[in-house]
Amino acid sequence: MSYNSILISVLVVYMLLNLYIGLRISKKQTKLDKTNGNSFINNYFIGGRSMGGFVLAMTLVATFTSASSFVGGPGIAYSKGLAWVFLSMIQVPTAFIILAVLGKKFAMIARRTDSVTVTDFLRHRYDSPVVVIILSIWLIIFSIAQMMAQFVGGAVLFQSVTGLPYIVGLALFGIVVIIYTSVGGFKAVVTTDTIQGVVMLIGSIIFLTTIVKHGGGLENIVLKLNEVNPGWNTPDASGEAPKQFLLSFWVLVGIATIGLPQTAVRAMGFKDTKSLHDAMIYGTIVLGALMLIMHISGVFAPAVLSPDEFQNTDYIVPTIVLKYLNPVIAGIFIAAPIAAVMSTVSSLLIMTSAAIIKDLYLNYVVKDKENINEKKIGNLSMITTLIIGLVVFLLTINPPELIVWINLFAMGGMECAFLAAIILGLYWKGANSTGAILSSLLGPIIFIILKQIKFNFFGFDPIVPAILITLILFVVGSIFGKKTSEEKLKVFF
Repeated sequence: MSYNSILISVLVVYMLLNLYIGLRISKKQTKLDKTNGNSFINNYFIGGRSMGGFVLAMTLVATFTSASSFVGGPGIAYSKGLAWVFLSMIQVPTAFIILAVLGKKFAMIARRTDSVTVTDFLRHRYDSPVVVIILSIWLIIFSIAQMMAQFVGGAVLFQSVTGLPYIVGLALFGIVVIIYTSVGGFKAVVTTDTIQGVVMLIGSIIFLTTIVKHGGGLENIVLKLNEVNPGWNTPDASGEAPKQFLLSFWVLVGIATIGLPQTAVRAMGFKDTKSLHDAMIYGTIVLGALMLIMHISGVFAPAVLSPDEFQNTDYIVPTIVLKYLNPVIAGIFIAAPIAAVMSTVSSLLIMTSAAIIKDLYLNYVVKDKENINEKKIGNLSMITTLIIGLVVFLLTINPPELIVWINLFAMGGMECAFLAAIILGLYWKGANSTGAILSSLLGPIIFIILKQIKFNFFGFDPIVPAILITLILFVVGSIFGKKTSEEKLKVFF
């Protein structure tokens, strides 16, 4: 077999393995549901709240990382040096922060109110259909945009490594992730996330050791970097990464990720307190290792790859893989960013389906909730997940040119919509529906406008003033809005 045939075979086997596991988990979960009498909604959208510490950690890591962690990030580190490593390392405590801030209280209240989605939690907290509808609409819009970016990124990577047409890569991993997510639900997603997290870690270690080996060791690599990229070891990339830029990035991919529902929902699905504490440790270690290894690999890459060997920085990682790794090892490594794409897409897919079925359909369309048909809801949930996946697939057959711009806007917009409502609703008794409506409705719009006009806030990216304005809107709205009843507050405090 040729090099390319072996590499493609490894990737296909990996994707089919994910499909098999997803379908098997679905079958097993269906049997458990029938035996234990658990509701379909609880299991399909939150996995029966049964995640152990390691699984919780790995699904957080897999959901948070994406193709950019394995391709775009190391590519930028190639030219900017250690400054980009410093920038990426803000992501290290993200799993710890999310679980520490939300963690036990979030899970306890979710169980108390029988909430299975973040929006479901906020519905109980604010008792407002307007809040639920606004947040559900934003969630659907931004999730589809993020999934499009992931689909395109994964297909382009597959194309650049295998030489096969873009549509082949898109169809292969797109169909696999759509099927196992649609059929298996949350349980299949977190199980495959765990596998993908392990694959990502192994792949990153293989990549770094390959660069160090072919670069002649660390001492020779440093000498080469001093020659070809003199500013590689400066913390601000010789002025290209100022402090305001670093701090803005820390907000977008660090602190504000608490407001991303795809990560926040993980804090609702763990089994017990021990699982939570274990996940905080495992998640920090694994995420830290992934970020450091892949970005330091990008910094070292100029020692083994010259600029005339690739089209742009996005091709640095695939070029090194094809140049130095045997096809089996290359296939395992390329499975890592593909895994990152699949895990991110599956999480967004199940979350978007939950927004439509649980947050909108069951709450505001179904009249007789007491006698609802479980089988009908099950079929409807699977069909909805499948349709959303197919819509995203069709939208990415001819990808828009602004896909990266859309992805960044989607992430920032999602944070502006959810952050204030989640955090202040969880910890501030004065939070009410008026504040939630103002912040969730106007926050994303303000962010998009500031980004579009390139608003300069002391050199910070628009995400920083947008988050601040969102918090202010929430507080002002809560002060002047109708107060939450004492009976409702007792449930949450």
